[in-house]
Amino acid sequence: MKKILLFCLIMTSPLFAQISRVEPPFWYTGMHKSEVQILFYGKNIAENEVSVSNNIPIKEIKKTENPNYLFVTIDTKNIPAQELLFTFSKNKKTSFTKKYSIKERKTNSSQRKGFDASDVVYLIMSDRFANGNPKNDSDPTVTEKYDRTKPGGRHGGDIAGMIQHLDYIKELGATAIWPTPLCEDNDKAYSYHTYGQSDVYKIDPRFGTNEEYVQLAAELHKRDMKLIMDYVTNHWGAEHWMIKDLPTYDWLHQFPGYAQTNYKMTTQFDSNASKIDAKMCMDGWFVKSMPDLNQSNPLVLNYLIQNAIWWIEYADLDGFRVDTYSYCDKEGISKWTKAITDEYPNFNIVGEVWMHQQAQMAYWQKDSKIGAIQNYNSYLPSVMDFTLHDAVSTVFNENEASWDKGIVKVYDNFTNDFLYPNINNILTFVENHDTMRFNEIYKNDFKKYQMAMTLLATSRGIPQLYYGSEIGMAGNKDKDGDAAIRQDFPGGWKGDTNNAFSASGRTPEQEKFFVFTSKLFQWRKTNDAIHFGKTTHYIPENNVYVYFRHTDKKTVMVVLNNNSKSQTINLARFKENLQNTTSGKSVLDNKTIDLTKELTLEGETAIILELN
Repeated sequence: MKKILLFCLIMTSPLFAQISRVEPPFWYTGMHKSEVQILFYGKNIAENEVSVSNNIPIKEIKKTENPNYLFVTIDTKNIPAQELLFTFSKNKKTSFTKKYSIKERKTNSSQRKGFDASDVVYLIMSDRFANGNPKNDSDPTVTEKYDRTKPGGRHGGDIAGMIQHLDYIKELGATAIWPTPLCEDNDKAYSYHTYGQSDVYKIDPRFGTNEEYVQLAAELHKRDMKLIMDYVTNHWGAEHWMIKDLPTYDWLHQFPGYAQTNYKMTTQFDSNASKIDAKMCMDGWFVKSMPDLNQSNPLVLNYLIQNAIWWIEYADLDGFRVDTYSYCDKEGISKWTKAITDEYPNFNIVGEVWMHQQAQMAYWQKDSKIGAIQNYNSYLPSVMDFTLHDAVSTVFNENEASWDKGIVKVYDNFTNDFLYPNINNILTFVENHDTMRFNEIYKNDFKKYQMAMTLLATSRGIPQLYYGSEIGMAGNKDKDGDAAIRQDFPGGWKGDTNNAFSASGRTPEQEKFFVFTSKLFQWRKTNDAIHFGKTTHYIPENNVYVYFRHTDKKTVMVVLNNNSKSQTINLARFKENLQNTTSGKSVLDNKTIDLTKELTLEGETAIILELN
């Protein structure tokens, strides 16, 4: 009885208070921007005055219409790593205190080098790659439980599974991984994709822990590989803890409540666009279950900036891929991007700008001359090359060339490279987690896969592979929905009869796809003419496309014969690049090829030659 009475007295004492949230949970010394705005959340916390120990200056205390929030900005300039004590008081009496850590940064953290055109990015659907720890398949703190029988359910893929198969990814030739979002998504169903996040400072327990995410980065770095975080700036999930008790009404775009985006991203720069259309693109919600964040609200913007920087420091990240980048408030997302690249000048960020004209995509890349027409700079280092994806999705079924069909589509795509401020820093791909599987479109035609991968490996930009393509994985999205393009990787689950992670476990067909892909992308690592060289290409003839990647010291010749029949090409036309070269080494079979007169290729084949 005495113990119970004592507990009750403690609970009702003014010195006891439950602070439910502190975000960021800690911060770092020596940041370019020395001020940090700390969110304290708890019942009626704004009724208190705040002070902090060690003579740390408080620059601002921000209260909102919700008394459960306090935003306290401190200046960490020139202070060493230490533990601070925040004191919350009322009527000059201490109500409660809260410790807060300022930690040491990693050496040269600000100069970390992001991914670039020397890398190959491997995109992983996190829930569908490998179940390394079945013990975390379900968790009492989140709603949706493991159910592999549901195509759209939680299947148990996790961080442990990624770590266990990093050597497989490295053997494939990839140098960086991009897992789909790993932060907590507490939706009642369809939570596996994790784009509707409910806590952006916490790894979803069904994927693992924050500590395991840090371990993932460390294991990648041991292998000279990189970690790219899939970051979402445009929206959170409806189950996000803050959505349940908004700091301010305008933390979200409200109409009041929900209104859907019109998805017309062209309204962001269309000089003829009506104001209401532009507003509905930026402010409308992507879907009803994903409330749209208002990046024009300084509190929201600063929260997102600090969260992004916190993850870079904490997990030692090498880059971001930003979801639905061009749906954000364009001025707000520009400030977000600049704040990160000011802190990390060599850090790379690629934005999802899903548009179908090069000028429209180039508008969003840093220092775009197109954006400059409207005095706009996104500061976004990299964009995704959706127009190349569009071409590749049809071109290899167009064996008969015409003015606008066949391999000329690829040529025409590259003719617009001049629109991009930095053509080497765009992400190229033939498919991703939202598109039809390449091997579904082309019915696992290995020759067409070889042509597409050759193009991806040798053209300008940063190539991105989607997990499973390298073993021939297909799936019909139009017929069977998203689950069809996000299937479980064979061998990632205990009891799988087919283990495609090992040569002995792969079927002959899977092995054929894997061996080719691995050889191609392992070679790519070795040739800087492919990474950062200039491109010179020639107008296709008879559905045959010839291009060169070259530096002052190296030249690579690529020939794609998209014709169903064998073709012989007269090499005199390519004297500009061949110069006095008489032979070249075929990269994939090490054969020496005579380049003095003609070159003959079988139908639907590709060849890569390092010139001697």
